[in-house]
Amino acid sequence: MPATKRTKPLYQRGTYALYRRAGRQNLEIVWYDHDRKRERSVSAGTADLGAARLALDRLYLAGQGARICPHCHRPMESDGSPLLSAAIADYLILSEAKAGLKSARSRLGHVIDYLAATDATVTCAGADEAWIGRFRAWLAARPVTNKAGAPIRARSLAHIEGCVMQLAAAINATPGQRAGFRAEQQKAVAASPTYRADVKMLAAMFRFALAKPERINLLRYLRAAVATWARPDAIFDITARQWHGAAGVLDLNPPGRRQTKKHRPRIPIARQFAPFLDAMADNYLPVTLVRSSWEKMRTELNLPGEREAGIKVVRRSMATLARKRIGEANWRQGEMMLGHVKMSVSDIYALPDPANLGLALAATEAIIAEIEALAPGAFYRTVTANGTPLQVIEGGVSS
Repeated sequence: MPATKRTKPLYQRGTYALYRRAGRQNLEIVWYDHDRKRERSVSAGTADLGAARLALDRLYLAGQGARICPHCHRPMESDGSPLLSAAIADYLILSEAKAGLKSARSRLGHVIDYLAATDATVTCAGADEAWIGRFRAWLAARPVTNKAGAPIRARSLAHIEGCVMQLAAAINATPGQRAGFRAEQQKAVAASPTYRADVKMLAAMFRFALAKPERINLLRYLRAAVATWARPDAIFDITARQWHGAAGVLDLNPPGRRQTKKHRPRIPIARQFAPFLDAMADNYLPVTLVRSSWEKMRTELNLPGEREAGIKVVRRSMATLARKRIGEANWRQGEMMLGHVKMSVSDIYALPDPANLGLALAATEAIIAEIEALAPGAFYRTVTANGTPLQVIEGGVSS
């Protein structure tokens, strides 16, 4: 009996083709397996065409990564140079499980915008030094904007080079392709902010956040930033699963997240901040940004503009204030708190010990006490679900 001829595939990439299956809702991916010398198929797991195309792309890219020439036993190169937009799309698919996906998507989004504004047919090979120079100039002329589209500040050279570096990574991850340009080193283009807030200014920030109930998320952010010295993205990621209350230790790296070069450490938590983590149901912060309230605070307190007093200024300020208290001989504890040095302590109950991170913890608690004295309610007062005021005291919580 002759085989039934298949209909034209709904989508095809290489030897991978997408079909509808008779009598079944989900779409089917069919391809020829050169190793097994036979045709294979698998369900796309969805009836949605867009989601099914994405499933096929994932399967195709996974297969591409393992293609070896049967004669010379070298990785097989792709035919020609693919579109830059296609290489970016593939790179983001392959990066779905990586911790840096969010930032990669944001950086490469600027490249996609540039392609749309100029020439969408540019290939990976066409993105040479001259092309990347035009991209740099185009992005430099586009200021950073808020959600409403209003300009906030000029785009930094460091951010532009971050986009260039991300694009090079996307091209280099494409089989048979190498980036035809070089990104400048971050240290050559980054202008490190020099402003540091003292205790009085940190207290002023808390007073601003305490002034109105709608600023509660800014207040939550300030509390966590002072108590943890953490990067903003780590603070927004804090969940109940990261808090080890019995040990008084917070793991800044969420379960299932791979560590990156910007290491997220486990740190001891100041006694003044621990009750807020104890009361956490799921996410510590219900929002992913506090930019609007932060900008209002910066204007009212006359803080420096640009990147000098962005939300990361609390991390820099806490490190500066604590360093003087810990002393240079013991500053390695500060480096471990910041995640600049990976600690070798495996027992979380040992972290608050003075020999490990106890000195950094003591400095943090002392700074919090000074902030509280200047801004009553910064840490010590909270409210239960039924509105009953509580006050945190030494060793626990009392009404």
